[in-house]
Amino acid sequence: MKTNVSTKGTWEARCFDKNGELKWLDNWENLVVNEGLDYALDVALAGGTQITTWYVSLTSDTPVPNATHTMASHTGWTEVTAYSEATRPEWVSGTVLDQSVDNAGVSAKFTGDTDGTTVGGAILVAESTKGGTTDILFSVGAFEKGNKPLDEGDTLEVTAKYSNTST
Repeated sequence: MKTNVSTKGTWEARCFDKNGELKWLDNWENLVVNEGLDYALDVALAGGTQITTWYVSLTSDTPVPNATHTMASHTGWTEVTAYSEATRPEWVSGTVLDQSVDNAGVSAKFTGDTDGTTVGGAILVAESTKGGTTDILFSVGAFEKGNKPLDEGDTLEVTAKYSNTST
């Protein structure tokens, strides 16, 4: 008997202008990178140390996700740090149910602090420091509909759902 297991991240970003009006919406899939897959196996099956707090961040331009990407080495994208929050927003997970977990109860929020910032996707990482490169990158993905603007006073709400499937 052959079994395939797949881990997938499905994300949504909703951007509201300074008046609270929906400016744009995008949905996409995030690639769980090799480092993230190794981390999951280490914690679940090899007694590794669990990371209890994860963070969401944004990428500029149209990122080109690659399974070999880490925070220290990721050609094809850069991190956006042009938002008001002092650190990357925390990913506050809900309860695991039916092989899925999400942060729909508390989405990660970014407040634009510069007009014309280009946002192209998002990442999940185990480090709160904006622009930090020393901890585990779990996943990276590009907006399905391409680059989007984030302007001063805009609020960007990002939710993510991770699911495991066995076929």
